[in-house]
Amino acid sequence: MTSRNGRDRQAATDPGGAELRELRVLDGPNLYFTRPAIKLTIDAPGWFLTDERRALALAERVELPGATDPPGRIRPGPPGSGQRPRFVARAAAHLTRRLASATGRGLAVRARPGTEPCQVIVAYPWLRRSAAEAFGNQVVAIMDAAATSRRSVPRAIEDAARRLRDVDPGPAPSVPDPTIPTVAVTGTNGKTTTVRLLAHLVREAGRNVAYSSTDGVYFQERLVEAGDYSGFGGAARALAQPGVDVAVLETARGGILLRGIGTLHNDVAVVTNISADHLGLHGIHTLDQLAEVKSTILRITRPGGWAVLNADDPRVLAMRRVARGRPWMISLDPDHPALRSAVAEGGRGFTVIDGRLALLAPGSDPRPLIDLRDVPVTLAGLSSANVSNAMGAAAAALGIGLPENAVVRGLRTFVLDPDRNPGRTNLFELDGRIIVVDYAHNEAGMRGLVEVCRGLCPAGRQVWLTFAAAGDRTDEIVHALGFTAARAADHVAVAELLRYLRGRDRDELVKRLVAGAEDGGATEVPVHPDEMHALTWMLASSKPGDVVAVTALAQRPEIFAMLEEHGARRVGPARLRRIAARGRQGS
Repeated sequence: MTSRNGRDRQAATDPGGAELRELRVLDGPNLYFTRPAIKLTIDAPGWFLTDERRALALAERVELPGATDPPGRIRPGPPGSGQRPRFVARAAAHLTRRLASATGRGLAVRARPGTEPCQVIVAYPWLRRSAAEAFGNQVVAIMDAAATSRRSVPRAIEDAARRLRDVDPGPAPSVPDPTIPTVAVTGTNGKTTTVRLLAHLVREAGRNVAYSSTDGVYFQERLVEAGDYSGFGGAARALAQPGVDVAVLETARGGILLRGIGTLHNDVAVVTNISADHLGLHGIHTLDQLAEVKSTILRITRPGGWAVLNADDPRVLAMRRVARGRPWMISLDPDHPALRSAVAEGGRGFTVIDGRLALLAPGSDPRPLIDLRDVPVTLAGLSSANVSNAMGAAAAALGIGLPENAVVRGLRTFVLDPDRNPGRTNLFELDGRIIVVDYAHNEAGMRGLVEVCRGLCPAGRQVWLTFAAAGDRTDEIVHALGFTAARAADHVAVAELLRYLRGRDRDELVKRLVAGAEDGGATEVPVHPDEMHALTWMLASSKPGDVVAVTALAQRPEIFAMLEEHGARRVGPARLRRIAARGRQGS
């Protein structure tokens, strides 16, 4: 009999074997496979923390190839080394394949180190849900037994396979495979604007369009269901609309990671950009990891379809090597090498030449389609981000076969107003001031906002800008928001978002926002309890001719209502062209 003190000493020296942290069912194409998969997150301290000699013995015990022949091929590395997680991932994949073989089938397996210490990820496709879940539990049990028991590993695998034969297979996957033209749009910034613009282009071509976005699911211009539907469920809801001819699906990072993509295939995949946002969530800590997640939509494009990529973003450009569709590159730089190479390989390109959107195709000179000043979404060419969004939407529209004249007509008639694109660079005039209501929620979005503000502001006038941040942004993103705002605006302020703290301390968040602005050169950074108070302060403090901007998230409807109540006028395309020309002339 072991005493309590003895058990405590044993627990301190015996880290245990393996334990299932999470079994996640991915119902659609995902980071690991282009079909539904199971993702196992396994805590395996018995594999990670044991010394190198015992790790080699474990490799022999599970018959990991190279453990004994040739000698020295396996190098587990000492505990805490960078080699050890890769060794454990290899062993976990090997055991998973052995169990599958014992059940009489081959199985594709992906394994990688997890995002926390002593953690490994194992993923494999599934055909029947209950059987696949039971299989995952048995994989973990075998990993645990190999590290903690003297029992024969082959015998443990045989017993697990026998138990799995008695499991009810359960339901098959339900992910739809669209029979209508389908466009998937992803990226960090510009997704929703691109989706809404593309849906407008489809309507201009006389076709019925359903689209899903962070604001809801729409059929034509009718809201079907409000909410964030940029994931699996939104795709299914859009495709289910009676009479739909084309589906446009916003595809966000969270949906890909938590459930997978909502369709088996798409006809066009659009990637807008990759920038720092929502890092530190769901195991995604770096921009390269984020880019890997976003690139998933490119791997399920039909072979005759198109991969529309923003060549001005290096991480998006690098996705070309995993894209299955034909390349359609977009760039603000007409001399970008990626444009030339795409066209040389039979692809397409979009760029800006002499202030006009120009289409590039093999065997012909660049063909101008429309002047940027006539494309309202570009804010008369002031917003480089929206120029890219317009090119991406136009490329996707042409990629699914819409007539060129309908695309041009749609580019002329889509307006960034609170009705068609709420919270995305909506412009108003009030008492001689230009007011910008935008959703700049990360550094890239803030750069786009201040670019527009400076372009609208005539010489001798000032830019007033209030910004905010939700609590789930990293410290670096929060700081960059304030820094970027202060570098470009003449006056900055912070608005609190108490409904969006998401676990972060209120005072700490405000201090980081203020510190970012101060590092950007601001000497005074007032803090307001919400966006409405901040906008009221800016309107009272600014002068006619100034530009006033607010990043509206929590109180967007209240801001629109207040501006209407005070008699603010929406800035239409014709008026915007005059304002932009005034700003360019410096008058």
